Amino acid sequence: MKNYEERHQKLAFGGTAILVAGTVFAVDTLTDIEGAIAVLYVVALMLAAQVVGRRGLVSLTILLVFLALLSLFLTHGLTTDYQTILRVAVAIAALFVTSALLLRADRARLELVQTNSALRESESRYRSIFDNTNVALWERDYSKVRAHLMELKAKGLDDVKRHAQAHPDFIRECFAMIDIVDANQAAFELIGKSAYSAPGGFFDRFLPKNSDTFAKILQTIVDGDSLVEADADIVRDDGERRTVIFNISFPNEASAYNRVILSMVDVTQREEARKALADAQADLAFASKAATIGVLYASLAHELNQPLGAIGVNAQTLTRWLDRTPPDVEAAKRSADRIVRDSRRASDIIKNNRVDHTSAPRETESIEVGALVSETLSLMEHDLQREHTDVKVVQRAELPEITGVRVELQQVLINLISNAAQANTAASVDQRLVTILLDAADDGDEVSISVRDSGSGLCLEAEQKIFTPFFTTKSNGMGLGLSISRSAVEAVGGTLEGLNHPEGGALFEIRLPKGTASA
Repeated sequence: MKNYEERHQKLAFGGTAILVAGTVFAVDTLTDIEGAIAVLYVVALMLAAQVVGRRGLVSLTILLVFLALLSLFLTHGLTTDYQTILRVAVAIAALFVTSALLLRADRARLELVQTNSALRESESRYRSIFDNTNVALWERDYSKVRAHLMELKAKGLDDVKRHAQAHPDFIRECFAMIDIVDANQAAFELIGKSAYSAPGGFFDRFLPKNSDTFAKILQTIVDGDSLVEADADIVRDDGERRTVIFNISFPNEASAYNRVILSMVDVTQREEARKALADAQADLAFASKAATIGVLYASLAHELNQPLGAIGVNAQTLTRWLDRTPPDVEAAKRSADRIVRDSRRASDIIKNNRVDHTSAPRETESIEVGALVSETLSLMEHDLQREHTDVKVVQRAELPEITGVRVELQQVLINLISNAAQANTAASVDQRLVTILLDAADDGDEVSISVRDSGSGLCLEAEQKIFTPFFTTKSNGMGLGLSISRSAVEAVGGTLEGLNHPEGGALFEIRLPKGTASA
């Protein structure tokens, strides 16, 4: 129907324009009227402008100018007076001016159409986003409450919270002035039906009465700020409490306060997950403390096993020397000295473990490597005899002194030598030999201590995990010795590596820098 009406209007305007142009041409050509008849071509041009486009308008202007000139030629020939030429010139000028104005009006009309089209498209996009986003959105009218607050501000209001304390009904009255203009589907899903119709813009209905959020929003309006963000607990229509983050963006112009956007994001699951994470972290911290204590006890048990075992052996030996007739006092005294030595060693181990788990400084000293190895072998005398193991010490170069904690480095050597002796026993080799090789780098800045056994070497899994805590290949092992040893060596800037020797057996090599400082 609409297209039919437009077509009918175009035919009417076009036919009328042709009729007017033909009439003007006939009157101007066939009559003796002396006047600017050709000026009336402007009427035909204006009528045709409703039908033709910009190019058609230009073409029609040229055609009408041609008709005016043709009429002049047919009526006056080549001998034309000045007044007649002037009248035709005025008519032609009127046609060009009218055409220019019509073209300008058409351009303005097209620009207006494009602007309106872009505005409708923008409104459509906004409405699509507003309706389909998963964020709860409201359009709310704050114009009345803003006007009320501005009146109070003019009277001296500057602190909304203090004013509300003096006037308990102030905030409730303010939010009763807020109306909901529109709300999207996400708002309905978050709140319920009240999202569209709650009085006071739903704040009075859904937020706790003692919340400072009310005062914060009103203070933002009084101060002329543009953004309010806050966390809040709201109550749905069904009574379920939800945790949300809401955002209100106020415009700069007072006239735009009739459509202010408020958004809400439901973060209930995030808050529940955050709480669950905090609880899990607390449980993990407790478990970590328990595990740390367990590892500490296991480490102490492992480290104290050797000196306590040596004390037991020396105590038995002491008893045997005293049970002789007559008692061998000198031998008993030597056993007692060894008991004292090993008890001091146990005390030092406990002391160093305490230092490792506190901020107290560690006591370091200058250590001669050859003497350190000799003292360690002296401590292990009974263990090596029990394993029927011989130890061969080879020193290839002059060794510089190192700096470290003596008891820790002794314990590292005890672990390596004990493991080597036990590897020999497990392999059932004829010659149970542990070789200790002492060497120094060419520049003298590094010392190496290698401990090699004559056993069957490391399996593939052991090569990969040998320094992993609690990994062990022994049926009665704890899997802490090598892990503790590597930590002790690295604490003084050294390295500890384990591998299979090309000629058989396992090889563990300690590399220590000269004069290294305590960790």
